Amino acid sequence: MEWWLSLLVLLAPVVTLIMVGVPVAFAFLIVNVIGAMIFLGGIDGFAQILDNATETLTKFTLVPVPLFILMGGIFFNTGLAQKTFRGIDILLGRLPGRLSYLTVAGGTVFSTLTGASMANTAMLGSLMLPEMRRRKYSTSLSMGPILATGGLAIIIPPSAPAVVLGSLAGIDIAQLLIAGIGPGVVLALMFAGVIFLQVRLNPRAAPQYDVPKVPLAEKLYVFVTSVLPMLAILAIVVGTILFGIATPTESAAFGVFAMLLVALLVGEISWKALYKAVESAATVSTMLFFIIVGSLGFSQLVSFSGANQGLLSWLLSFDLAPTMLIVMMLLVLMVMGMFMDLLSMMLLTVPVFFPVAAGLDFNPVLFGIMVLIALEMGLITPPFGLSLFIMKALAPPETTMTDVIRSVIPYIVCDFLILALLMLFPAIALYLPSLIAR
Repeated sequence: MEWWLSLLVLLAPVVTLIMVGVPVAFAFLIVNVIGAMIFLGGIDGFAQILDNATETLTKFTLVPVPLFILMGGIFFNTGLAQKTFRGIDILLGRLPGRLSYLTVAGGTVFSTLTGASMANTAMLGSLMLPEMRRRKYSTSLSMGPILATGGLAIIIPPSAPAVVLGSLAGIDIAQLLIAGIGPGVVLALMFAGVIFLQVRLNPRAAPQYDVPKVPLAEKLYVFVTSVLPMLAILAIVVGTILFGIATPTESAAFGVFAMLLVALLVGEISWKALYKAVESAATVSTMLFFIIVGSLGFSQLVSFSGANQGLLSWLLSFDLAPTMLIVMMLLVLMVMGMFMDLLSMMLLTVPVFFPVAAGLDFNPVLFGIMVLIALEMGLITPPFGLSLFIMKALAPPETTMTDVIRSVIPYIVCDFLILALLMLFPAIALYLPSLIAR
């Protein structure tokens, strides 16, 4: 069978099943059974796929996934999230456009502990949008930062989706996690710069209002009690990985313990909150692992059928620059993001795109970070980005989809800029991971 026909036989049913509403895990399992019958000689081949996938699934490298999810669950369900947000709000004081800056600063902290872009967008929207609308902030300064900051969720560590991507693509997970720090921080600074320019060019976009003056001593107290503990946890979780003190799994376990300890010390912990955190972590992790089993089997089929090698040979036959081929793959991800959720896109494209990037001798860690950014961009890219519809649902009734799209365009430009910068200056992402190898 020709490679393109093999790829079509495998991809078309998966896409069709997902589009008609079949759960992602079942869609991959169904196609794996069909693919095993065609390419691996029947049920024995499917059994071998399951054996290989199960072996990968039980490896130590995937343990950080439920731990990072549990870490975020404790953060939200114990009230630490609200406490941290209030603390950052007080520290910003009378800064013009402070609610927009608060969205970026608070949302960046939240994103490191959730790894779920659309959930982050929904949370920030429900929390910040009513207050910004009440203060008569412009559409671009109220909805734009919320949509943009939600996209940091899977870039800045600790990030469960980054662990999943690393496991599927065979990338060193510690290096991939650390590689997200530079681009994530640069993006957050770019978002703050967009807010600064908008406020400077149009002060009425963020009307000033009276904010109680907080003494310096009180600000220090708020910082130490509400913000510093979270920053310390993040710094230690990331730092222990960066300096080789702990593996991502050990670091994630410490993060859970530290989050529990902080919740206990500030008096925000309860059995009900813990139950909710554990329940959500167990539910999401089980779903992810089922999907990973299906995806790993799918990857084996794509490789065994010869589709990977055929696609790579076909792309190289055009004699295009490697950079152009990378750009083409990223654009495909952005388009897919308008119609599909992040995990489905990841599972469909990893088996195809990463072997192609490897064939082009493109750094796998750098490509992994760029893929994560492109996946997030798809969720806010007009006209069908899924996060845009979440924001439309949260916005006042008179808000049009055009208003939502206009608000996010400057931040999409920032995303394109960071991708271009990563192409020109890979060290933005690769410098910190290089320290691990030393």
